[in-house]
Amino acid sequence: MFRTILGATAASIMLAGAATAEDFEVHMMNRSDRGAMVFEPPSLRVAIGDTVKFVATDKGHNAESIKGMIPEGADTFKGAINEEVTVTFTEEGFYGIKCNPHFGMGMVMVVAVGDSAVPQDGFLEGRMPKKAKQGIDDALSSL
Repeated sequence: MFRTILGATAASIMLAGAATAEDFEVHMMNRSDRGAMVFEPPSLRVAIGDTVKFVATDKGHNAESIKGMIPEGADTFKGAINEEVTVTFTEEGFYGIKCNPHFGMGMVMVVAVGDSAVPQDGFLEGRMPKKAKQGIDDALSSL
């Protein structure tokens, strides 16, 4: 009987956690009040288990993780051009995200998962175009 109660309690906790996960939406746009080729919003803070849908509001965009800019153990992702991609964030840390066709123009954003105030070691160590680096810095400062 104890095992049955324990199993039911564990299942209830897991379902309660799933029920509290939130969904967010990010728009990939040619232009906003912040300029050309942008993610709106430029940064998000979410909880582990939350889902973000990247919407190709304007044509010619995708969303994908930036190599070397995701937490250890996290899965990379790459959406197709002009397609929505939905990502559930399962690892705590900072995720750098880019639009591959417009990376050089600075079309990047940051998703911070969990409560950490600073990115994981090595987050800003990779090479990237100057405008992309500035976009990541701006996104981090807006968190």
